[in-house]
Amino acid sequence: MRIAMVAGEASGDALGSHLISALRDHLPEAKFVGIGGPKMLAAGFDSWFQQEALAVRGIVEVVRHYREIKGIRDKLAEMLLADPPDLFVGIDAPDFNLGLEKRLKTARITTVHYVSPTIWAWRPGRIRSIRAAVSHMLVLFPFEEPIYREAGIPVTFVGHPLADAIGEDSDRNAMRVQLRLPAEGKVIALLPGSRQSELEYLSDLFIAAAKLILQSLPQCRFLVPLATRETRALFEAALYRHNAMDPPFTPLFGHAQDAIVAADAALVASGTATLETALLRRPMIIAYRLSPITYAIARHLVHTRWVGLPNILAGDYLVPEFLQDDATPANLAQAMVNLLADEYVLKELPKRFGAMHRALKRNAAERAAAALLPLLAPMRTRTLP
Repeated sequence: MRIAMVAGEASGDALGSHLISALRDHLPEAKFVGIGGPKMLAAGFDSWFQQEALAVRGIVEVVRHYREIKGIRDKLAEMLLADPPDLFVGIDAPDFNLGLEKRLKTARITTVHYVSPTIWAWRPGRIRSIRAAVSHMLVLFPFEEPIYREAGIPVTFVGHPLADAIGEDSDRNAMRVQLRLPAEGKVIALLPGSRQSELEYLSDLFIAAAKLILQSLPQCRFLVPLATRETRALFEAALYRHNAMDPPFTPLFGHAQDAIVAADAALVASGTATLETALLRRPMIIAYRLSPITYAIARHLVHTRWVGLPNILAGDYLVPEFLQDDATPANLAQAMVNLLADEYVLKELPKRFGAMHRALKRNAAERAAAALLPLLAPMRTRTLP
């Protein structure tokens, strides 16, 4: 049995690796192929193309890389149509995966999309193209399930793998010892994103904000987990431009959760990292920038009050958000200094984040695998002697 998957970025790579492990418990002989990252490769995945080529965010950025990305999708489609898999699972990356899934579904290949596009936030009309492309949708958040049921699309709420992986408690002091940080003094995690395009827009902003924070908190330390060699190189180049190569800045290769646990608070690019920070019960400031053209287009299409997942899930403005022109070093620095001085917020936020954690903790990989097995049942029966 052969299951094809495409994960377009680091968060999808983590989801894919968990799903592969859960499926192997039921299908030990299954082969997994397509496009994935290092975690999927470690789980025995055969990646036919480099995942990093797909990790592009923003309308302008996608246009710039359009020919390369389209070439990969067309070639992958040819390979899958020539030798059809028993099942295709597109993990997030909707701009890449949904078009591919439509071609495969038209050819009678069962398609699953894992992680709903944000149709509840913008471009709700995409539900029609999703119906044409997807045989079954797996969603991470409970409020997404009714949207698909009402549209007549088979759907399963599986919960969020991060909620399964992250424990209920975390020991800040022990993590500071492990990372060789002083027990006293403030520590801030800087999470400028996992994509190269995000680092290009956010590295200088985060470093400039950190240097302003140091004027109010001169003993503060900054931990900067970076997902790949490429993103680390981009951030270190920005440190060099700002003459900030030495402590208090400490770049880390990965170890995002360790950095968040050790921190008193985090400055986070909008995305999955905001949820990760919430599940680890740490206060945060959310900041994001896109190209001016991309932002001008997106602001007219977005229909949600917030962009940060903690705020969306809570239905409340729990976490400050600074977007585009509001995301200035001065604004971010002042917000962070104010946050670290607000004892009420520092006490109450972890309680709200704890409730969020419990709502999302559902053993997502097992639930996702359980949803896929019935789709594979006809193939499994066909292969029996």
